[in-house]
Amino acid sequence: MAIVVNLDVMLARRKMSLSQLSERVDITLANLSILKNNKAKAVRFSTLEAICAALDCQPGDILEFVPDGEAPS
Repeated sequence: MAIVVNLDVMLARRKMSLSQLSERVDITLANLSILKNNKAKAVRFSTLEAICAALDCQPGDILEFVPDGEAPS
């Protein structure tokens, strides 16, 4: 599995919808959905920076390394 995106967790903590985040960071809902559902193959630093600014968090709050064979936390 390797890198897990915990965007849904941070959205819940900030009581923000994916649509609201999309408007704040000017990224399409479809692209954020791909990221949230762990379907993305890459993420730009500028995108990660915008998401972190909007959610007032650190990249490590969104991205998690999970070794193969282990379940994400």
